[in-house]
Amino acid sequence: MTKKTVTAQYPDVQPELPPRSRGVIGLFEENCTVCMLCARECPDWCIYIDSHKETVPAAVEGGRERSRNVLDRFAIDFSLCMYCGICIEVCPFDALFWSPEFEYAETDIHELTHERDKLRDWMWTVPAPPALDPAAEEPKEVASARKTAEKLAAAAEAAATTEPAASPEAAAGAAAPEPKTAEPKATEPEEGQA
Repeated sequence: MTKKTVTAQYPDVQPELPPRSRGVIGLFEENCTVCMLCARECPDWCIYIDSHKETVPAAVEGGRERSRNVLDRFAIDFSLCMYCGICIEVCPFDALFWSPEFEYAETDIHELTHERDKLRDWMWTVPAPPALDPAAEEPKEVASARKTAEKLAAAAEAAATTEPAASPEAAAGAAAPEPKTAEPKATEPEEGQA
């Protein structure tokens, strides 16, 4: 009551939305494995997914062929969606994200079913995640990758330091060992021999 009323001049002036506002759902298609978890967990059944199986040739000789799902259709009906975010939470491969985009009103309710092309366009409006707390513990995935990289770097450095020590002269000396002089063995006479 003590502040002056200010009218937001929308749509000329865009509103400042909170960083975690729920506008629409963006699809990062490359991460989608067509596991169907989002469609199964959706309480409104507003996610439609179609796919087909494709055979991938063996990566190595003697290996077996594998089959993988290829995404044909991914659509969300925003006239049914209740913006609960369950589909985003259950996605194990980070293929779905909240976008703050909210201007998608249509005159026909059938046009509120957005296909994967539109969902992919919204993916580029997803804000970057906030920076990690500097005092936070390092994620276990990053820590294990860093330790592996350090081990490989140490092994490569150790291999590099041992190679120059083996010079061509030293290698030639190691290849031709010094001849050994054989000393005659003293044999003891057997019993019965004098």
